[in-house]
Amino acid sequence: MPGTAVHWVVPPEESSSAASDATPSVVIGAIPARYASSRLSGKPLRPLAGRPLIEHVYRRATEAARVDRIVVLTDDDRVADAVREFGGTVQMTPVECASGTDRIAWAARDWPTDAAVINIQGDEPLIDPTAIDRIAAHLCESPADPMVTLATAADPEDAENPDVVKVVVDRQGYALYFSRSAIPYPRSPQDATASRHIGIYGYQMAALRRLAELEPTPLERSESLEQLRALENGISIRVLLTDHAWAGVDTMEDLARVETLLTRGGSATSE
Repeated sequence: MPGTAVHWVVPPEESSSAASDATPSVVIGAIPARYASSRLSGKPLRPLAGRPLIEHVYRRATEAARVDRIVVLTDDDRVADAVREFGGTVQMTPVECASGTDRIAWAARDWPTDAAVINIQGDEPLIDPTAIDRIAAHLCESPADPMVTLATAADPEDAENPDVVKVVVDRQGYALYFSRSAIPYPRSPQDATASRHIGIYGYQMAALRRLAELEPTPLERSESLEQLRALENGISIRVLLTDHAWAGVDTMEDLARVETLLTRGGSATSE
């Protein structure tokens, strides 16, 4: 993730806590959608099975039963117009927002202070709505957890692939570390293994605001992983295990592969 923070946030809370014991009043699914992707320009509007990619993501997200509202956050009028055209909800955010977290934090200034927020990646048209629901349920049932994410079993070839983020957890299921490298070192490989991280995040509102106020950290810059900013500042991340991941889109090859999956399995969206 980018190494520059943009402070589009409210003033710090009086309490240093990043979560509370109060059940969130509402769960909002936020889909950051940046037009100027470095690897695939115009990614949100790339056609996929007859619809723009962002529409697939949005429609899949609206199938989640535990989320009260879905909103696309963008800095580009072309993306906003496309979302409005298919009937979705969109909110404009500044182009200066350096990351999806910054974009969500800026938009969340006007959201309820006791809301929970789920960061849904805008390039995952096959995202599983039940996975979104699992994040939402955990945020509501465990309000003392400031952040929550997902992981699944890693394949052997994932260990040395820097595009696959690995996570190791403690005995309570909280993240110890995320890395693009192979972790842990396999001196005794049968004793411990890493899981493959799935890039969906749930935040209690206080945690989201605190995270966006923090400066990039050394480990975050080294690995280019924004979630390490949370760990380096003592914000715990609960990791829930799931049976499978889903394909995302970073390149034209990914787009073609996902279109094939959609064609084989029928529409990935609800009518």
